[in-house]
Amino acid sequence: MGPKKLLLAFIVAILILSYILHRASSEEVFPEAADGPTAESPGYLDQPWLSPGTQPMVFDVDDYGAGAAGGDDTEAFLGAWREACNSSEYPATFLVPEGRTYQLMPVSFRGPCRAVSITAMIVGTLEAPSNRSVWLDRSLQEWITFEDVDRLHVLGGGTLNGNGQQWWANSCKVKKSMRCVTGPTALYFRRCTHLVVEDLEVRDSMQMHVAIAYSWNVLVSKLFITAPGWSPNTDGIHVSNSNEVTISECVISTGDDCIAIVTGSTIGSLGANNSWAHVSDVLVEKTTLLGTTNGVRIKTWQGGHGYAERITFQDITMHNVTNPVLIDQNYCDSKTPCHEQESAVAVHNIRYKNIRGTSASKVAVKFSCSEAVHCDGIVMQDIYLVGDRSYATCSYTKATVVQLGYNFPFCSTDIE
Repeated sequence: MGPKKLLLAFIVAILILSYILHRASSEEVFPEAADGPTAESPGYLDQPWLSPGTQPMVFDVDDYGAGAAGGDDTEAFLGAWREACNSSEYPATFLVPEGRTYQLMPVSFRGPCRAVSITAMIVGTLEAPSNRSVWLDRSLQEWITFEDVDRLHVLGGGTLNGNGQQWWANSCKVKKSMRCVTGPTALYFRRCTHLVVEDLEVRDSMQMHVAIAYSWNVLVSKLFITAPGWSPNTDGIHVSNSNEVTISECVISTGDDCIAIVTGSTIGSLGANNSWAHVSDVLVEKTTLLGTTNGVRIKTWQGGHGYAERITFQDITMHNVTNPVLIDQNYCDSKTPCHEQESAVAVHNIRYKNIRGTSASKVAVKFSCSEAVHCDGIVMQDIYLVGDRSYATCSYTKATVVQLGYNFPFCSTDIE
């Protein structure tokens, strides 16, 4: 191992050790909630791959030709990844150095890997092509994908720039005459286990910024995700078909959902196209929302099937939020009117606790539930939401609401 690689390996080892000590000294507290989820330690510190030991082998993308001519760096990145993935049965580091901007076409970093763990240390800046044809000509829907990798740690403080402006300007949500096309996701994790993603900036994605699908034992923290408010469908973090996912200490400001919990669709649109959906055991806490259109929202399509259950929202502060607390079982995003159907995604055992702040609209709490499947088991505890310039109210239909503690606005406990 040469002097440069030895120095890089030493730096990487120090960063990983610092991470372990930080996690070990931090105590995560998730209060229990009646009829709601409880969160337990996901056990990251129990994993041998996070313990200090053998220095990782470092695979620097510059050594494979990246950044040399200022052109497409995709093949260099793939070359470094292949050797890191198959290097040995020891930890490996896939390094994107500081101080450079790299141009990447749509790329997939695949496992399984021989290395006991891989740290993708992104310190520099990654730029996506701005031309939509790169994806449309090949029917691609992802920019950077990590797939089938166990014990993957992605960090480094670098930036992923999706250059999504052309996608937004040509969206059917912006130009009604345009054909609706699904835009690519900037950073996609599929079938990854023991995954840690932290300390990255992801901005201006074509559509969703970060997606996690079919994954288990995931920690996401310290992400800075941003796109203009008018950019359509630019969800911040989108989680689907996954278990034991923890998201913390992230700052998100986008044109759509900040965080969406999903099966095949999101908490925002469960049951689309008469599909079955199931989202359960979700805890959202210690969050601040500033000037958003929606606060804590569950919405389901008419005609869907399944459940949204055991979901708790607690210790949340809102400032100037248009719809602070919202359940909509009659969601319809269609050019033609939607008629109420005989089935719906069931919504029950939902708890709201210690939610405070200001509403930008008169109706601060709204439960619009289905005639076919009423909302039940809704608990409101210590809610205080006031209107910015008017008296805030609670509006509901076909819902059973139980009040505990002091609540304002007050909602009746009867079914309307």
